[in-house]
Amino acid sequence: MMSNFPLVSVIIPVYNRERYLAEAIESVLAQTYPAIELIVVDDGSSDRSAEIACSYPVRYHYQPNAGMSAARNAGIALSTGRFLAFLDSDDIWVADKTAKQMAAFDADPSLEAVFGYAQQFYSPELDDSLRARMLCPDRPMLAHTATAMTIERSALLRIGLFDPDLKITPDVSWYICAIERQLRQIALPDVVFHRRLHETNNGTTQRHHASERLHLLKAKLDRQRAQQLAIVTS
Repeated sequence: MMSNFPLVSVIIPVYNRERYLAEAIESVLAQTYPAIELIVVDDGSSDRSAEIACSYPVRYHYQPNAGMSAARNAGIALSTGRFLAFLDSDDIWVADKTAKQMAAFDADPSLEAVFGYAQQFYSPELDDSLRARMLCPDRPMLAHTATAMTIERSALLRIGLFDPDLKITPDVSWYICAIERQLRQIALPDVVFHRRLHETNNGTTQRHHASERLHLLKAKLDRQRAQQLAIVTS
């Protein structure tokens, strides 16, 4: 059993998300779990993101624009919690996300990470023409993403930090490494966050998304071939 309430450090990287940042921050501050450290890493925003972040009781850190992975990694370096969690600046946690995931760690001390489900939704400002271009499933989807995860710090450092060379799909790369390094994990059957669909979603608007995924798949296959060759020649 865990003693008291271990500190969970929550990292929100933000880049020009003044429209959505307040909702993201408030969803963390509304968590029913009592021991949370919230760090907002501003990745070179030129809008009101800094002003919005600093109006809340958060630890604010600014860096020149370097991408989501670099911002997450900066937040990890600044954090002090035994556990780490992440929230994209345009998404929203459910109020009991942290409490349920920490209860799972309490029930099984061998766990290193706990995931959950995501419910997608159209951002209210989207008009019908934009909604028609985006797939928004009615049912929640299992999410092995950073926003759905709470992880023990030592486990994340064992798996490795987020790849700063990947601007769009760092979660895919990181989770592939986690599987290869046998991360001890479970996924709760609950929705733990709401994923906002809007006009500037990375995964829906940037052409590099598909090419990055292909690059990650090729890298994984190359590692598997190298491992198989090592077994054959040993």
